[in-house]
This record gives sequence, structure tokens and C-alpha cells, in this order.
Amino acid sequence: MVKKVTAENNKRGNLTRFPLLPLRDIVVFPHMVVPLFVGREKSILALQAAMDTDKFIFLAAQKNAKTDDPAEGEIHLQGTLCKVIQLLNLPDGTVKVLVEGRRRGIVSRFIANDSYLLVEVDECFDSAEPDPETEALMRGTKTTFESFASFSKKIPQETVQAVLDTSDPSRLADTVASHLNLKTKQKQHFLSIVQAVSRLEWLIALMGSEIEILQLEKKIHTRVKRQMEKSQKEYYLNEQLKAIQKELGGKDELKQELAEIEQKISSGKLTKEAEHKGLSELKKLKHMSPMSAEAAVVRNYVDWLISLPWGDCSQENLNMVDADTVLNADHFGLEKVKERILEYLSVASLVKKMKGPILCLEGPPGVGKTSLARSIARATGRSFVKMSLGGVRDEAEIRGHRRTYVGAMPGKIIQNLKKSGSGNPVFLLDEIDKMSTDFRGDPASALLEVLDPEQNSTFNDHFLDVDYDLSPVLFLATANSLHAIPRPLLDRLEVIRVEGYTETEKLEIAKRYLVGKQLRLNGLSQQTVSFTDKALLEIIRFYTREAGVRNLEREIAAVCRKIAYRIAKGKRKNVTLRPQQVRDFLGSHRFSHDSAEPEDSVGVVTGLAWTETGGELLSIEVTVLPGKGIMTITGQLGEVMQESAHAAVAYVRSRASLLGLERNFFQSLDIHIHVPEGAIPKDGPSAGIAMATAVTSALTGRAVRQGYAMTGEITLRGRVLPIGGLKEKILAAKRGNVKAVVVPKGNEKDLGDMPKEVLAGIRIHLAAHMDEVLENVLSEVRVLPELFMPAAEMIPAFADAGKAAH
Repeated sequence: MVKKVTAENNKRGNLTRFPLLPLRDIVVFPHMVVPLFVGREKSILALQAAMDTDKFIFLAAQKNAKTDDPAEGEIHLQGTLCKVIQLLNLPDGTVKVLVEGRRRGIVSRFIANDSYLLVEVDECFDSAEPDPETEALMRGTKTTFESFASFSKKIPQETVQAVLDTSDPSRLADTVASHLNLKTKQKQHFLSIVQAVSRLEWLIALMGSEIEILQLEKKIHTRVKRQMEKSQKEYYLNEQLKAIQKELGGKDELKQELAEIEQKISSGKLTKEAEHKGLSELKKLKHMSPMSAEAAVVRNYVDWLISLPWGDCSQENLNMVDADTVLNADHFGLEKVKERILEYLSVASLVKKMKGPILCLEGPPGVGKTSLARSIARATGRSFVKMSLGGVRDEAEIRGHRRTYVGAMPGKIIQNLKKSGSGNPVFLLDEIDKMSTDFRGDPASALLEVLDPEQNSTFNDHFLDVDYDLSPVLFLATANSLHAIPRPLLDRLEVIRVEGYTETEKLEIAKRYLVGKQLRLNGLSQQTVSFTDKALLEIIRFYTREAGVRNLEREIAAVCRKIAYRIAKGKRKNVTLRPQQVRDFLGSHRFSHDSAEPEDSVGVVTGLAWTETGGELLSIEVTVLPGKGIMTITGQLGEVMQESAHAAVAYVRSRASLLGLERNFFQSLDIHIHVPEGAIPKDGPSAGIAMATAVTSALTGRAVRQGYAMTGEITLRGRVLPIGGLKEKILAAKRGNVKAVVVPKGNEKDLGDMPKEVLAGIRIHLAAHMDEVLENVLSEVRVLPELFMPAAEMIPAFADAGKAAH
């Protein structure tokens, strides 16, 4: 029940207003005697006003203890009406006051007053009559408080006895609450509860929860105490054991060394699993004889464990301008790779933690895949490590050996991370397509975990036998071709094709990088030796045949050595290299580029092939002989290329009537398909349309136009399918003075990615069907003898059929 204090019913002299003293982080309950130190001017004036009347003052807590001059809305309305028992002015101007809480109250309204806070208060009375429920709650409160005091050890027995002797439920609740360690919000909530029964219920629930926590603390304390006693016992015995060993001639160096290792394990950045494993192994090592074989194995394991860069990542350079400058300074071209690295740095600058990409640079030898990986490390500010996978056939090279084997060591992944000294290096897996498999396991399968961003955060080396996080590592792989990489492993790689260089790009690379490098290595300078562009082109065209620049650098080095020899002999001082001098130094031309047929020819087609050293012209010859329908294929062709030849002949037979051939022409003729340079193995489907064109030309007697080359796979229905290596093939066509190239319609998208200089000076014909190819490259004039021609009467019909076909 809330009762209004007014002039009519106030038993303290009809006082309707009370001074207000705001409190910081303190809540005073009724029946409490509390000393307070008051320093704020308004609070001191409020105390003086109370002393001038009947010594009653209203105490209420501030909502924010940091507020120095609280306003009306910054003070809780629920508070306690208190009486000042004693007031003492201190020398520093503050006041010490002793107050006694009387009753709860609620601020009805604030009275305007400039000197201090003045409020009108509604007093709160608990009108509940004693009943069995109240009696039960009081007994429960006393019992619970007694149990709480036994666990707490902070409440004196006199206080417990005073609580047990209390018979008033309201006084009991307030007294118990005053001895509990409550937060300010909890105290304010308790003060706002008027009914004593509700307060008792709230206290029983709170003390029950606190008792459970105290019991748990006691249980933990007991367990810790037992562990400490056990540790002290072990320490005592270990000290005795060390003393005995010392008396027997042992040295303190081992003890000091083991202590240092233990310090490194405890204070390092090891994972919890690794730290537990390391301390466990170190504990075993302490009880072993230093001379035992097992001690050497354990010591080696612990040394490996503490030497790894657990979570020790180098600071990454996320400045894209700097990275772009470094990449362009080290390499010419390769725009796709550079763009992908800059994209990674862009994302890394926006995301606090990201998984490193797993890139595979695929391309021919000598195009700069390995050196590009070093540049990426330099551009990103990371350390660089390289692992060559060529010829690796043992799974343990990746995952390590288990410690049960003599001489066991971690795998190359962990070894290289230790070598790098960083947890986030650029890790190059070189020649990933050169791995093999034998009875010792499949290293490619072991790499599946390493190169999977979803798994490599818990990479488990057999030697360490603890998880190691590889997710911060930026993995790069290199390969010359993708067909040798297992499909599950290839699926985890982001493949970036590194194309072979054009002649113009090779010239720029030689001028910017290779010449200067070889001059320095051979003790020459650019002031004494200079290469003309024609001299470099002479080397590129006639002394090298490659997609990259490795042999080009080798030939430039050979020229520099010969110049250095002449300078050392005193014959020359300043040299300017021209094509004739290149021939003098390097001898006669080593390579002559194939060229297209110089004139229209029957049964001879210039095809285009891709090799690991770049593109090549491929001459395909077909001759038709009287016979019994036998088809002969020569030139050391692989199975796929032989199947293309059969498909080409099948297409021609299916179009016999449209091509002006007799339907059973095949029964009386033998067809011989030959690809020159028979000592060189050849394979692949991209010569399909060239074979079909050559066969058609030989059977119909229509010549293949001069200056044409072609590439594309053929189906039995005559569809032309897309092929790979188009850039290298077009470059080969340009070297061979080819004027026009027929390519599949499906490769149109690849033409848009090629530099303009590659396509300059050459016509591209896109063909979706074999009929379009024949229309472009076959002339209308027959030039063969009658032996290989259709009957003369078939010629007019053939002309009409040819028009209908197109």
C-alpha cells in the first residue's frame, strides 16, 4: 500500500517536503545504518536543510554515477527515507554523515529549489498480515541465508544470529539483502519491491543461485588444490632426482636446455593442441636418459615443433600501386596474372582475414612462370619458398613420415614453412604436372588436402601429428600442360593460362631485361656493347624455336661471352651487334621456319599444330591411287589423329554426291594420308578439317588455294569444333607467311583476347561447318589427270551440286 505524506497525516510535524540526497553507486535499504561522505555543494546544503528541521532526508541513487549535477530525469524515483544520526564537517570541506534507513518511498514530484534538490515523497508501507505462507518464507530465507553464510565465509556469525532472531518479514528481507553482494541494478530493483513476501521470494531464488555458484567454486578450488599438491610432489621428487644425477656426474646444461624449450612452448604462439603435445613429449624427455635412442627421436620432434612459425605471419603489402609497379618492373606482358594478383590484394585490403588463393600458372617452358611467383612474393611483401614436384612419387614427400620410422622427418610442406620463417609465404609448387605414382603412394592425392581452402586450415603432417593452419599461405603451382594433372587436384586449382610470347614481346623482353642482365654477368656494360633490334630479331627467328625466352637468353649470353673474349684479347672495345655479326658469333641459322605452299596445290594442305615450344605449321599430304579401298596413314600419328583422319574420310564419303564423286568411288581407290617429318610423333584432333580438305582436294582434283592454313576438329556430320592453343598457331602462321587462317567459329571468343599485333596482317575465316571451309579454300579449277578425276560427264553435275551445297 502507498500512503501520501501530507500536512494532515505526517507524524513528523506535518512536513510534506524532504531534501533529496542523490547517491553514486549506493542504494540504502530501510533498517540500514550507513556512513556517507558528501562533497557536492547541493548535497551538503540538503544535509544542512535536514538538520535544520527534523533530520529527515530522502536518499535515491543516480542512474549514471558519473554525472556530477544530476537533473530530475537522471535520479531513480524509488528511494529510502532516512534520518541523520550524526554529521561531521571535515577539514577538506566535505561532510561525513551517518544515516539510518527508515522506510521506502517514491518521489511524487520535484519542488523547484535553487540551493538543493527538494522533493515530495509518497511513503510505502507493507500492510500484509502474518500468515503461514509468510512464516514459511521467513524460515526458508533464514535457512538459505545461513547456508549461504557457511559457503561465503565473509559474513560474521553475529550477523547470522541477528538475522535468525528477526521476526518482522520486512526487516528480515532488508537485513538479508544488505549483506548480499548485489549489483546496483539488483539493489534498485529490490528497493522497488514494496511487499515483503515478494522480497523474500526474490531473495530465496537469488541466494539459491549464489549457493550453487559458491559450491562450484569450492569444488574447483579443491580440485586445483589437489593438482597443486600433486605438482609440488612431482617438483620435489624431480629436484631430488636432479640432485642424485648431479652427484652421479650429470651436468646442468641439459636441465637449462630443457627449461628453455619449455619456456618456448609455453610462451610461443602454438595452438592448444600443439602446446599440449609439446609439453607432453618434453615431460617424457625429462625422464629419459639423454644417451638413449628414443630421447633423440623425442628431442628432434620437439625441436621441429617449436621451430615452426605458428601464427607468425609477415606484414603484407596491400598497396596496389606498389604491387603493380613491382610486377611490371619484373615482367613484360602477362596481364591476366598481374590482374589476378591485384584483385587478391584489393580483396585482402577490404577483408581482415581471407583464405589465400590457389593459382596454377599453365604455359610452355620459359615464359616466366617461376620468376613470376618470385615477383608476386616481392610485390605482396611475403617471403618466398619453392618446392619442385618434378619426379616426386612418394606421398611422404608431402605429408612426412610417421615417427615410428628411423630418420623420420616432416614433409616438404612443413620443412619449407620452417625455412621461410613465416606463416603466410608465397609457396610455389613447381612442375605440378610432373608428379608420378608408385607403390609408396600418390603425392597428388596428398596434395588434395594442402590445396583445398576448406581443408588446409587443419593440415596434419604425419610426423608432427598435430593440425597446422595453411590457410594464410598463398599457393602457386606451375605446369606445362593440364592433361597430366589428376582431375580432383585440377578442380582445386584456379588455372591461369600463360601464353607464349609473340616475336614483338620477345624483342621487348630482350631489350628490357635479358641483354642488360647478360651484360652484367659477363662483365660488360651498355656503353661498350649494344644490340640493334635487327640483331635481336635475327637471334629470335633463326637461333631459337620456343614459346618462352629461355633459349633466347642462352643465345644472348653466348654472344656476350664471345664479345668479352674479343675485348679481353684487345681486339675490340666498343661493339654494336648487327645481324651479320650475330651470324659470325653463332654460326649458320639453326632453324628455318616452315612456310605455306607457294602455289595452289592438289591434295596438300597447311595445317596448324600446337607444341610445348609454341605453334608450328603442319603440312598434310593426300594422294589417291587405283586400288581396293584401302586407307593408309603414315607420319607417326597418334591414335587421336588417326581417328580424325578416319572421320575426315567418312565425312567426304557421306558428301560424295554433293562433291561430284561416284557413290562407290572408294571401292576402286586407295587413299594415302601422310604428314611429313615422320620421326616426330604427332597427335591431337585439331588437324581434322585440314585432313578433310586434303582428301576432298585429292579426290575432286580441286586445288587448295595458296596462302591458306587451317585448324579445327571435324565431326562425322561435318561440324567444326573449337580447339586450343589458337594464339600460338596464328603466330606460327604469321612466321610462315600465311595470309589467311580458317579457325572454328567456336574460337571467336579467343580472338577478342589476343593482342592486335598478333592478328595484324592476317585474315581470319570463321567456319562452323566443313562446307564453309571447302568453299573458302578450294579453287573451282581441276588440275589432276583423268585417272584421279570423276568421269567427264560428272563435271557439270558437280558444279550444280557444289552450288546447292553452299
